[in-house]
Amino acid sequence: MNIAILKYNAGNIHSVYHALKRLGADALITDDKEILSKADRIIFPGVGEAATTMEYLKKERLDTFIRGLKQPVLGICLGMQLLCRHSEEGDTQGIGIFPIEVRKFKAGLQKEKIPHVGWNSLAHLQGELFNGLHDGIYAYFVHSYYVPVNEYATAQTEYIQPFSAAIRKDNFHATQFHPEKSGSIGEKILENFLAI
Repeated sequence: MNIAILKYNAGNIHSVYHALKRLGADALITDDKEILSKADRIIFPGVGEAATTMEYLKKERLDTFIRGLKQPVLGICLGMQLLCRHSEEGDTQGIGIFPIEVRKFKAGLQKEKIPHVGWNSLAHLQGELFNGLHDGIYAYFVHSYYVPVNEYATAQTEYIQPFSAAIRKDNFHATQFHPEKSGSIGEKILENFLAI
C-alpha cells in the first residue's frame, strides 16, 4: 500500500510518519502532486496557524488538488480545520470539503485554559475510523479552535462545550485529536484508516 503524508508548511508531520512506522507501514512525505495522486491513502496532518498555512496551500495549488482527491484522506488537527469552509483563525477561507465554520474557544464561567491541551474522552463514536473502539476512550488534543458538532461528526468531545472530535464526508475523514500522540488508541485509529 502506498501511503503519502502531505508535506506543507505545518509542523508535526514527522510524528505521523513515525507513528505509521511503528505500525509497520511505510509512508512517503511529499508535496509532489503526481505521487500524491497515485497514493492509496493520504494523511493531511498539521500543527500551525490557519491563515499562513492556507496561503501556502493556495500558492502551491494544493487546495484545489485536495478537493479532487478520491482515495481515503485523513486530516489531523489543523488538517481537519482546513478541510472546513472557514476558520475564525485569521478569518481564513478553507478548502471547503466540509461546509462548516471553525470557531475559537472562549473560556466559560470556569475560566478554562485555552488552548485545550491534554487527554480527553471521546463519545458518540461511529464510522470506520472507530471500528473495534467504544465510547469513553481517550485521545490527545492540542487546539484553540474547534469544529462545532454537526451532521458530519463521527465522534464528540467536551471542553467548554461539546465539539466534533472527528468528522467524515465521503472519502474525507478527519480528527481534531492527534492519533499519532494518542498511544494504543491512536494506533488503532490509524490502523482502521489504513484498512478503509
